[in-house]
Amino acid sequence: MELKAQKREVLGKKVGALRREGMIPAELYGHGVDNVHLAVAAKDFDKVYTEAGENTVVSLSFNGAPRMVMIHGVQTDPVKAKVIAVDFHEVKMDEVITAAVPLEFVGESPAVKDLGGVLVKAMDEIEVEAFPQDIPSEIIIDLSKLVNLGDSIYVKDLPTGAKYEYKVESNTVVVTISEPAEEEALAAEVTPEAVIVEGEEKRAQREANAQNEGNEA
Repeated sequence: MELKAQKREVLGKKVGALRREGMIPAELYGHGVDNVHLAVAAKDFDKVYTEAGENTVVSLSFNGAPRMVMIHGVQTDPVKAKVIAVDFHEVKMDEVITAAVPLEFVGESPAVKDLGGVLVKAMDEIEVEAFPQDIPSEIIIDLSKLVNLGDSIYVKDLPTGAKYEYKVESNTVVVTISEPAEEEALAAEVTPEAVIVEGEEKRAQREANAQNEGNEA
């Protein structure tokens, strides 16, 4: 993935003018690297970000010199849903790094479909250690393996690669199937007939208590 950038002198609140011109203010930093103020075209960044995400190496070029970076932080306008600022983290291709890789859940669990189980996702991403170029873009998890209530998929069950390793304990639960929701079970028990019977029982109890108090008096 390649992305062009340009150095910027505009800082602080003045970056609003950049955004109106279709540019996104950005920062480049990294271990042993001087911070650089940059700007990237919004349309170009959106395309790269959609394809690369935050765990794929991108070749960022400015002043004729490409830098190997990863998109480390993206700020979005909550109203317009547009990217308003970006951080790029420069990486060295011969140094191992740790990155958060998204988990992609696919398929359908028979325990959910047939037994009414509740799918509980304990994680939506996982830390992976590898050289920058070997960080996977996503980890696929097949939910069809969850057949019975109580079934779980652990880190040790995830796909493995020779070029990366997980930085999470192997017995950590990734996704599990719990019993049908308690509130659903309670809702099934509370029928109109049950409410009527309960109301009559309580009224009869009150009348009995009142009569006993009258006899005692």
